[in-house]
Amino acid sequence: MISPQQALFDAGETAAELPVCDHYAGVEARMVKSLALQAELGPIFDVTLDCEDGAPVGGEAEHARLVAAMLLSSRNVHRRCGVRVHPVDHASFDADVATIVGAAAARLPYVMVPKVNGVADVERAAAAIAAASGGVKIPLHVLVETHGGLREVVAIAAHPRIESISFGLMDFVSAHRGAIPASAMSAEGQFAHPLVVRAKLEISAACHAFAKTPSHSVVTELNDMAVVAEAARRASRELGYTRMWSIHPGQIRTIVAAFAPAADEVDEAIAILAAAQDADWAPIRHAGVLHDRASYRYFWRLLTRARRTGARLPDDVERRYFAEPNPTLG
Repeated sequence: MISPQQALFDAGETAAELPVCDHYAGVEARMVKSLALQAELGPIFDVTLDCEDGAPVGGEAEHARLVAAMLLSSRNVHRRCGVRVHPVDHASFDADVATIVGAAAARLPYVMVPKVNGVADVERAAAAIAAASGGVKIPLHVLVETHGGLREVVAIAAHPRIESISFGLMDFVSAHRGAIPASAMSAEGQFAHPLVVRAKLEISAACHAFAKTPSHSVVTELNDMAVVAEAARRASRELGYTRMWSIHPGQIRTIVAAFAPAADEVDEAIAILAAAQDADWAPIRHAGVLHDRASYRYFWRLLTRARRTGARLPDDVERRYFAEPNPTLG
């Protein structure tokens, strides 16, 4: 049978399928706890070890060595542990890259670069990381949180080294010099203020135009899981984000669950894809509704997202679409 990848996508059209949650940890004890949780749950979320906000002032070099050691340790079971370095114009950027990428390039699924002001910053970061990596091609994730970064977000998304763009809510609000109220940094306010919503939509649209992953900003209400869940749901269903930051271990399961398709959606996707494949991907009618390759691509993405969020698919579905030697993730 013709696989979904062969039937629905052009040759080489394979957008990265990242975990839907990106969890940040900047203190050693929290790094250890986060990696232990990832080892338990599986790679349904990434862990990003944080140098920018995690390193104490004056202790940046020691913190970078700690991060490198953590990446190389046996705790990094699934090798879905990235790093956020300092911004390219920070005095510690080059040392971060030399220490961490130089030691652990083969263990890095990505490097997050904050506060990019445009393509020039992306180019500088890419060059430094390439020079330190020993030939290992490491994807770049970047934070758009400044006026310059938002102004060039389409060009940033088009850059071949970029895999994901995150929105930096708090710095973006602060960059408006008090013109945006502090309430816009709350879980509810960030979906209401027009300037914040505009920024989120521009980032999301730019990412989707170039098959990159838009990653939604933080929710600072750490202990209210209902608030976290609602923000994640709105980011996913209203603004087109396919990934979201976590800044507390308690948020991880909530974010993953909010981004996961509902069981009835998964069942529908399975039924439609099976019927389509049996028809050699010609148009079909399902439950009185016409479907063709446009909707097949949607349901295929939904099925792969269910799998990335830990859903257990029926054995026959696993064999049909995901068994080696012909994996068909698109």
